[in-house]
Formats: sequence, structure tokens, C-alpha cells
Amino acid sequence: MEPILFYGVPQGCSFGSIVALEWLGRPYRLCRIEMLQQPWPAGYARINPMFQTPALLTAEGRPLAESLAILQHLAAQDLGPQGLGHVQGTPGFDRLNEVLAFLNTDFFAAFGPLWLAYEREDLDDGKKALLRTLGAEAVRKCFAALDGLLAGREWLVGERRSVADAYLAGIARWAGYHRLFDLGAEYPNVARHLGKLHADPAVAFADAIERKAPSTSVGAFRGHVSLDDALQGLR
Repeated sequence: MEPILFYGVPQGCSFGSIVALEWLGRPYRLCRIEMLQQPWPAGYARINPMFQTPALLTAEGRPLAESLAILQHLAAQDLGPQGLGHVQGTPGFDRLNEVLAFLNTDFFAAFGPLWLAYEREDLDDGKKALLRTLGAEAVRKCFAALDGLLAGREWLVGERRSVADAYLAGIARWAGYHRLFDLGAEYPNVARHLGKLHADPAVAFADAIERKAPSTSVGAFRGHVSLDDALQGLR
């Protein structure tokens, strides 16, 4: 069977997994999860009992959760000279693991206070202001590290694109959503890199998919499936 990616909207971190699947170029399907609709369908617990996205139903019918695990699963299918991943045990693999871990932990978590201030209606203005201040400080620290990493470099890992670049495309856009800073003025290397990514057809496709806008796959997208239909392939 074709793998199925369960992606969340709006502004889901699953965005990067869609980009990676497009770059991989192998047949896949998508299952849309409206994260703001509560409660989530009970059947989703069979895919991920934490009720989070992304999740992947592999070609073997095995559920796989967490962005880091999904992206490494996809990278392992493309280990050629221009592939998305690196052979385990090589310096390239270690570097990819390191960058993915940074993006999936420090970078992702830095936005946590900002999302909390945005979503929690029960917090007073003072608490929300404190959360925004703490979040902005953490995000700036991460963007500074990324700007240094990308100085004189075309991609996050080595001389070719990888699943780390795909993941970055989905997470870094949150800085613009929260209107934290002038990216081009303060972090020019990150701005250059994100400009290149946003011009990529796979990134444009993922953006259109999230917005339910007309979209053209440059990979091997085979359409959407419902959660009920997706569960039929679970083993």
C-alpha cells in the first residue's frame, strides 16, 4: 500500500513532512486532521494515542509518530549522492541527526510560549505578555544559531538539500505568523535560505494543500483519504 501522512492544520509542523514526501518522489497519500476541531476523532488514537500530528502509516501498515522519526524514515529511502538522507554511521548522518534534533527540540520548543499566549483565553494580559517575551527571546536565540550555521552554506547539512531543510520550511514560518522581527534585516542568511525554500514547488504545494487551494504535486501525491479509510490499512 502507499504510505499515508496524517497532517494537521492550521500551521502544522507536519508541513515539512509533506515537503519531504514531495522531494522523495514516491507515491503517497494524505489524511487531513483539523486540529482546532475538538475532540479529535476517537479512531485517531490507533494512529497516535497522543493525538498529535504528523503521523505516518507506512507502506507496511505500521503507524509512526513524531516528526524526527518520520523524516528519518523518509530520508532512509533516499540515500543516493543527491538524496535526502545519509548512510547511518557516516559523518553526514551524524550531522543530519544533530540538525534535525535541534529543529525538533530547541527550535520547535522556542515557539511554545508564543502559541500558549495565543491559544489560552483564560490567561490575563500580564501572563500573555510574559509568555510572548520569553518566547521571542528563545526564538531569537535559535534564529541566531541558524543564521550562523547557514553563513556561506547552501543547505543545512552538506552540499545538498535534506529532510532538515524540509522541516525548517514548516517551523520557521511561525516567526512571521507571530510577527517577531524583520527576518531579512536581522537574520539575512536564514532569510536567503527560506526565500529559496519558499520558491521551491514542493513547498508551494504543501502551502496550497494546507490552505485547500489549487495545488500541483511535483512528487507522486495520489490524493487524500479519510481517517476511516486510512484505518483500514492499519496492521
